[in-house]
Amino acid sequence: MEDILSYLGDNMEMIYFLVLAILLGVEVISNVPAILHTPLMSGANAIHGVVVVGAIIVMLQAAPDNYLALSVGFLAVIVGTLNVIGGFVVTDRMLEMFKKKPKKS
Repeated sequence: MEDILSYLGDNMEMIYFLVLAILLGVEVISNVPAILHTPLMSGANAIHGVVVVGAIIVMLQAAPDNYLALSVGFLAVIVGTLNVIGGFVVTDRMLEMFKKKPKKS
């Protein structure tokens, strides 16, 4: 428990940055008009691809006995990958709505 508190104390600036990024992200996304969601989803998919690559790099840099870093990195890779795949699926379904339906003879 003391290790966790020490880690949090040493990385307090990063924790503030993370909380600020979350609040700013929620505020920005909540004010986006519905018509812009499809292009934003595509952009978010590209960003999450970078997140997956970053998580893999962090896992490669972690010490083999640092199970916390490896677990969090693995979780980040899994969640980021699911987010990328889900984003592309949702974007594809949204774009299908704009295609013209074939005329029946």
